[in-house]
Amino acid sequence: MDKQTENKRVALITGGSRGIGLGCAKSLADEGFELAINGMREEAAIAESLSALRSLGANVIYCRGDIGSASDRDFIIDKIKINYGRLHVIVNNAGVAPKERKDILQMSEQSFDHVLSTNLRGTFFLTQSVANWMIEQKEGDSAFDGCIITNTSISATVASVNRGEYCISKAGLSMTSQLFAARLGEYGIPVYEIRPGIMKTDMTSGVEEKYDKLLEEGLCVQPSWGLPEDVGKAVAALARGDFPYSTGQIIMVDGGLTIPRL
Repeated sequence: MDKQTENKRVALITGGSRGIGLGCAKSLADEGFELAINGMREEAAIAESLSALRSLGANVIYCRGDIGSASDRDFIIDKIKINYGRLHVIVNNAGVAPKERKDILQMSEQSFDHVLSTNLRGTFFLTQSVANWMIEQKEGDSAFDGCIITNTSISATVASVNRGEYCISKAGLSMTSQLFAARLGEYGIPVYEIRPGIMKTDMTSGVEEKYDKLLEEGLCVQPSWGLPEDVGKAVAALARGDFPYSTGQIIMVDGGLTIPRL
């Protein structure tokens, strides 16, 4: 590894091979970060995404694994340590939606466990591992500049009774961000939450017609879908250090959807 590469900051993006995660990865590549991309698919299946990131000048490794699995989380961290030896930024983005949208009166325990295992429990314990590593790096080098960013959703506070397990997972992630912000303040490691709104991704492709109509009817102040790069721009600003005195804060990327209006 040459000296120039050794001096670059490293970012891990979970769920970073498509959708919002890929938008975040592209923005961080533009900022000069080396990247570790996590996802569940075979590396061959995401070759196009990895190639697109490398074309932006970034070194990229793929850390395949399920963040809901303790052994997979260990593998992800170990691979980053072996390949880069350092980690400055984590973007917690990986998440799943319910396999079937069901009213909370019919929601199954299996669906609840499936969503929370990845979205909340997996993200919490991956963040715990990363936070401890960042503390080690900070104690070894006072100039270490790291941060933790978690992409949640407007669903952290906006109730959808036909996907309650998803809303609960995002509300839990919001508190997770607050907890780590409070705990890591003494180490100078800021923690942020980004709440995307109605975003055009493969996760929302099945409800595109529904939201097209709602957007036309004034659901958002800005009457359009959000795009992955909108979240990516917010992530880049936070990772760059543009908000050093704002740990624990929530950045809304929702087109004004959550503004109370009469």
